[in-house]
Amino acid sequence: MTPSPAPTTSPGRMAVLLRWLGLTLVLLLLLQLAVLLPAADWGDEAFQQLLLERMVSQAPMALVGLILMLTASRLDAPQSGRTPFRWLICALSALLALSMLAVVPLVVSGNQSLAEQADQTISEQRNRLEAARQQSGNPEAIQMLGQQLAQAGQLPAGAGEEEQVAAARAFVDRQLEQMETQLEQAERARSLAVNQRRFGGTGTAIVLAIAFVLLALTAVV
Repeated sequence: MTPSPAPTTSPGRMAVLLRWLGLTLVLLLLLQLAVLLPAADWGDEAFQQLLLERMVSQAPMALVGLILMLTASRLDAPQSGRTPFRWLICALSALLALSMLAVVPLVVSGNQSLAEQADQTISEQRNRLEAARQQSGNPEAIQMLGQQLAQAGQLPAGAGEEEQVAAARAFVDRQLEQMETQLEQAERARSLAVNQRRFGGTGTAIVLAIAFVLLALTAVV
């Protein structure tokens, strides 16, 4: 008794499945963008950044969808030339490529704005640290701080002037160390955020634009 052959999926049925799967992925991108339209405020920088991030993060899904649609077209009609469906893929790819190219200047502008805000915050922290260092070198300020600590009950009763000065210097040193740590953390966070937006935003948009252009050309070749 010979075993029955395993059921196979015909190329035509596979092409239909891939075509609809690809269309679904492209429609998901459009739906993700359509969600933002009711609250659209094109003059709001926060809305612009949200829209750009949504486009850059969701565009790869549309790219995969268009590739599936093109694969389905090749399976369905491998000998056909430039069919209307392939022209549709070409048009959608070209539209998304132009969108990615339009995004790049806005992403760069957003990166510069973010860097300027971070630099301003870091500059303020650096100025406060420098002022605290100058204050720590002022004997009168240290002596006054020691007296304030004694009055606040943070020193033993009857603490002499030398003990007050020593406690004040220790207090100032701890404050300076904490401010230096916060400044280093702010500088690291600034570098991480700028690099992430530069390579994860601008770089990704450029790569996606190239990929969509190549896909548009492949669809009609």
